[in-house]
Amino acid sequence: MQTLHIIKIGGSIANNDRRLTTFLKNFSGMDTPKIVVHGGGTAATDLCNKLGIPVRMKEGRRITDKPALDVAVMVYAGLINKTIVAKLQSLSCNALGLSGADLNMIPAQKRQHPRVDYGFVGDVQPEDINTYFIRRLLDEQVVPVFPAITHDGKGQLLNTNADTIASALTIALTNHYHTHLTYCFEKPGVLRDVEDDDSWIQQIDREKYVQLKEQGVINEGMIPKLDTAFEALRKKVNSVHIKHVDNLLNDKGTELTL
Repeated sequence: MQTLHIIKIGGSIANNDRRLTTFLKNFSGMDTPKIVVHGGGTAATDLCNKLGIPVRMKEGRRITDKPALDVAVMVYAGLINKTIVAKLQSLSCNALGLSGADLNMIPAQKRQHPRVDYGFVGDVQPEDINTYFIRRLLDEQVVPVFPAITHDGKGQLLNTNADTIASALTIALTNHYHTHLTYCFEKPGVLRDVEDDDSWIQQIDREKYVQLKEQGVINEGMIPKLDTAFEALRKKVNSVHIKHVDNLLNDKGTELTL
């Protein structure tokens, strides 16, 4: 069984030319099948602010009305996605940018929440992911590049958390590969003190995660990231790491375990 690496990069990486270039050079050198999943929240927020579109968050997740969805599609599936693909091509890494709507690869359901209307936000289930086409692309040594955009199968695009997409993709492909999920961002791992980059935690299991949340060490946007990461481990993904984007090819970072 082949090894598959699924790497998720955040908007702070995707919108920083130096960090993105460094990451893609390292990523392109990995000699196993691989997939990139990317966000773009910072760029979407910047554009929303320029256009006078309110940016609303709840529990670390973005609320997406119709104007915000239009911006998300333009930024995630357009500018950022195609920039990544073009940079990978320049590194002789044959890449293909795909939203979840393309080939019906990542269908989603509009989020239903008892207290919060998240708007055009989609939730993804691993069992709904169309692994057939993804595997065919990987067999042809194509690198799929997925933005945080899915669809409901009825013609509606949806904004979906990129961490969730990365986790769901990894779970969906676990029966076909030895799967390794890595979340890359601008910090060296999960930090005990957000102001101290040297305070990164080497390993976190489920019990320690609960304790760190209760202590307020892990909060806001890190909670959905780690929730999806632990779900991946529970569904037999081989490994999950959170690390600085520059440390993609080494072991420095936070390893999550059950």
